[in-house]
Amino acid sequence: MTGNDALRGAAGLFRIAADTGFSAARWALTTTVHTGSKVVRGVAAGESPTRIAAELSADLRTAARETLGLPTSPPAKEDLRSRGAELLRQSADVHFVEGTHPAYERILDELTPDEARILRLLVTEGPQPVVDVRTNRPLGIGSELIEAGLSMIGRQAGVRRMERTNAYLNNLFRLGLLWFSPEEVAPDRYQVVEVQPEVQAAMSRAGRAPRTVRRSIHLTAFGEDFCSACLPLP
Repeated sequence: MTGNDALRGAAGLFRIAADTGFSAARWALTTTVHTGSKVVRGVAAGESPTRIAAELSADLRTAARETLGLPTSPPAKEDLRSRGAELLRQSADVHFVEGTHPAYERILDELTPDEARILRLLVTEGPQPVVDVRTNRPLGIGSELIEAGLSMIGRQAGVRRMERTNAYLNNLFRLGLLWFSPEEVAPDRYQVVEVQPEVQAAMSRAGRAPRTVRRSIHLTAFGEDFCSACLPLP
């Protein structure tokens, strides 16, 4: 990295500052002067470009976090231990009344309305059938996956964006609210799924004698408790 490289980066900071207001502009100006001077001093002292770039990157992260009011360093181990000790103290206190899980509020902020509909379906109707469509090969060796996670969950839940159903399910899995099980539900429930247009289209693409793999989607125990605490249910 050279002094010219830093100045070109500084121009980018000014552009960002212009879009984010006076506070950001003041931060960009101060940081640019500091980093430009640091580059010049480092080059003059014969420091390696790699070391200069690493130091500048750390300085920029620290300055940005200070401007946003965020902590500039991770919590000390003593602070974490103190919080853990407080949790253990509360767990031993027979008079301590625990409310809902502290993660529930954050989870609500990370859900879409369609995902809430899916949760309501799973908690009221139970596990749902899901199929994968694969090509048929002897002993399954060399079988190719054509389409995964085909279900009627989106339709039954009444989501508005049907094409996002699998993305919704992946987000609910990420949040620990549901899990994808290799176990099957009642066989007759798959018959309804396998005649759906998207499943039939996938089977046509799979060629001769396509194969379906039957799976299911369940709420986790955490997901059931979340739905009970956060969703209006009959």
